[in-house]
Amino acid sequence: IVPFFSPTPIYLFKIPQISYASTAPELSDDRRYDFFSRVVPPDSFQAQAMVDIIRALGWTYVSTIASEGSYGEKGVEAFTQLSKEAGGICIAQSLKIPHNPKLEDYDKAIQQLLETQHSRAVIIFASEEDIRGVLNATKRANQVGHFLWIGSDSWGAKSSPIHQLEDVAVGAVTILPKRSSIEGFDEYFTGLTLENNRRNVWFAEFWEENFDCRLLSASKREDTSRKCTGKERIGSDSKYEQEGKVQFVIDAVYAMAHALHSMHKDSCPDHPGVCPQMESAEGKTLLKYIRNTSFNGSAGTSVVFNKNGDAPGRYDLFQFQMTNSSTLEYKMIGQWVENLQLRLEELQWPDGEQEVPISVCSLPCKTGERKKRVKGMPCCWHCELCDGYQYQYDETSCRLCAYNMRPNPNRTACQPIPIVKLEWHSPWAIIPVFLAMLGIIATIFVMATFIRYNDTPIVRASGRELSYVLLTGIFLCYIITFLMIAKPDVAVCAFRRIFLGLGMCISYAALLTKTNRIYRIFEQGKQTVTAPRFISPTSQIAITSSLICVQLLGVLVWFAVDPPNTIVDYDEQKTINPMLARGVLKCDITDLQIICSLGYSILLMVTCTIYAIKTRDVPEDFNEAKPIGFTMYTTCIVWLAFIPIFFGTAQSAEKVSHFFLSLSLSQAFSLSVSLPPLTNFLFIPSALTTMDKNRHRKAEEVLMLSNQILKSQRSDRDGGAGSSRCHYLRYHALGSTCTIMPYSGKGDERVEEVEEKEEGELEEGREKCTGKNTDASVGWTCGVHVLSTPLRQLLPYIHLQFTPQHPGVMAFVGAFLLTPLPLQLYIQTTTLTISMNLSASVALGMLYMPKVYIIIFHPEMNVQKRKRSFKAVVTAATMSSRLSQKPNERPNGEAKTELCENPAADPM
Repeated sequence: IVPFFSPTPIYLFKIPQISYASTAPELSDDRRYDFFSRVVPPDSFQAQAMVDIIRALGWTYVSTIASEGSYGEKGVEAFTQLSKEAGGICIAQSLKIPHNPKLEDYDKAIQQLLETQHSRAVIIFASEEDIRGVLNATKRANQVGHFLWIGSDSWGAKSSPIHQLEDVAVGAVTILPKRSSIEGFDEYFTGLTLENNRRNVWFAEFWEENFDCRLLSASKREDTSRKCTGKERIGSDSKYEQEGKVQFVIDAVYAMAHALHSMHKDSCPDHPGVCPQMESAEGKTLLKYIRNTSFNGSAGTSVVFNKNGDAPGRYDLFQFQMTNSSTLEYKMIGQWVENLQLRLEELQWPDGEQEVPISVCSLPCKTGERKKRVKGMPCCWHCELCDGYQYQYDETSCRLCAYNMRPNPNRTACQPIPIVKLEWHSPWAIIPVFLAMLGIIATIFVMATFIRYNDTPIVRASGRELSYVLLTGIFLCYIITFLMIAKPDVAVCAFRRIFLGLGMCISYAALLTKTNRIYRIFEQGKQTVTAPRFISPTSQIAITSSLICVQLLGVLVWFAVDPPNTIVDYDEQKTINPMLARGVLKCDITDLQIICSLGYSILLMVTCTIYAIKTRDVPEDFNEAKPIGFTMYTTCIVWLAFIPIFFGTAQSAEKVSHFFLSLSLSQAFSLSVSLPPLTNFLFIPSALTTMDKNRHRKAEEVLMLSNQILKSQRSDRDGGAGSSRCHYLRYHALGSTCTIMPYSGKGDERVEEVEEKEEGELEEGREKCTGKNTDASVGWTCGVHVLSTPLRQLLPYIHLQFTPQHPGVMAFVGAFLLTPLPLQLYIQTTTLTISMNLSASVALGMLYMPKVYIIIFHPEMNVQKRKRSFKAVVTAATMSSRLSQKPNERPNGEAKTELCENPAADPM
């Protein structure tokens, strides 16, 4: 029976040993220490208990301190090995206290522990002296309450390691092999005296140490002069506490006794005492009986040995904490018998912390973040957010959601991307619908007016049949707006394909037929007075229908090749922020298919524009040649703007939408301010015949003078005495509101005075004006009207004067460019519908609104005219090369009515 392993001759002779105190893990190696057994558990069980405690408390980053030597170093080694096997525990610092340490060694150890601030838990396998040294150094470093101590059985539930260091040890969790106080031993031991215990040679030394005195004979103490009387009593004259290893000493003795008894029973049956067979027995035989021994020990627990000669691990767990009586003491908080049983609710921590303190290298990542491990440190990581359309698959990886999915807000899973469509209440739908409704109302009004006055000269002069066809096309252009905004389904998608280009095709087919007819009439008229073929209304309808059938045939082919269907487009609105991602429900129509569907109509539009340019010199606005030309020029601008807008929305929705709105409003404004003067200019010829012939100066002279003045700046806005005559009066006639209003009282006289001057004086005035520093914003439209209209008739229109520098429009454009708007989803649909609405509005406004105006407000001009033959009209039209620049003296423009309403002229 030995306290620790002893490599004495008895071991060399293979005599078995039973230890009651040796816990070194290496003694479990049965190949090296095959004759060694122990009734106490090895430190490897204690290390396993520590690993289980740390995992139960959620600590992953700990440090270790060991006393130099077998106990400390081997204990920490066992703990490190078991923590690696268990996983999830990393060693931040592993320190060793040398033999015979100095204060500096303890202080250095604490400073090293503080280098890893997050590692608050410290595993300590050390002697009592080293435990005290570490706690003292902690106090000197002013780190009381920072470290969370886990002490081995050398600390256990002893008071000596923490004497006067209780505040530093608060919260410490310690381990002690399960033991019990042996009844009767205290009575026996406290009754021992020097007289009745002479057999124990060390008892006299214990007596001096326990009572702090000297015995008279052979005393080894020289630090005290107090003499022992021999009448001292253990427990009453000194502090006594039963040694914790008493249980194991008794169990070790009984284990040997039980082994010898079993061996005697087998070797010497029915023979009292030691028989010869037992005397010659070898150590291996006795070891076999020791390893097979099993009995209840002195504390009532079973005493057994495993194959390595180790006793089972049984530990009590304690924590040094404040009790209800406000005193600090060890409290049992659980036990470890092959597995951990810990009462977490009974734990207390330094500084009154309610929750278990943390001792981790890295804090847990938030939801939606993955761990990026630090190389060589599995307990340390950096947190990285699963960005874009990724979600957190597990702790260390992110995965991409499916194409129709997006991560949920906390990025722990994927969820379907919401599906949206253009709603009727959306601003991107309200504007086109509003314009379309206005256009439909206007179209119906015009059509009703034409039907009501179907047989009047103006309606007949417009070409009734083609006018109704054109109005039908305009009406369909407005109707397509509602189909483009309606919720997509198979039927809606089919109607979109049909009507997308049909309205424009009908409109431009009718206009192309008109312009082609005018061109053919006057080109042939230059060579012969014979009427060209196919100019009758029936022929015109047939030609228009043929052009329309090409569009319908293309749509039928489209239906056959690619039947209409709906799709959900997830790519169009897959934004950087997945929370803003949307799937757009739309018809299965690509941008290229839209352009192809409109391509034929655009071809008709371009062809019509070419004919409009060729017929721009036709006199008297023959068959609306000039309004058709202006309509086509404006339409080309709108559609030229549509193409970059439509294909550029994917790159810069905000800028393109701002540009588009500014352009559309500017076009609409230009159109609105141009209609009134054009109405007077084109359809009230009586206003052009009120002056005598000498007052009609050539238009090109006025425009030339206006352009010269436009490029200069005027210093005297009031027209002072220093201004030349031409400068003073011409600005009065051609200027904007700020210059014309002060002289409106005498305007008539001055205008007539200028216009009655001779050609030479006008040229002289032009030269004077060019040399002056003048100021005004002039517009050629008003300039033309001044020559033919008294100033009092011109004034109502001058306040609508529009130039590219109009302050209202410039402020509008600036505000849109400087104020960012949120990204919109449906710019393409809005662009397409508004472009079609604008095109239809231009045609309706230029070709039919002035006529409706005359029909309703000037019925006296809508009178029957005398008929003239086709030959007479063509002869008059070709008499002079400048005929197109001079107004005809006959009122109401007879020629165009005759050509429109003379079916007999068609040689078809």
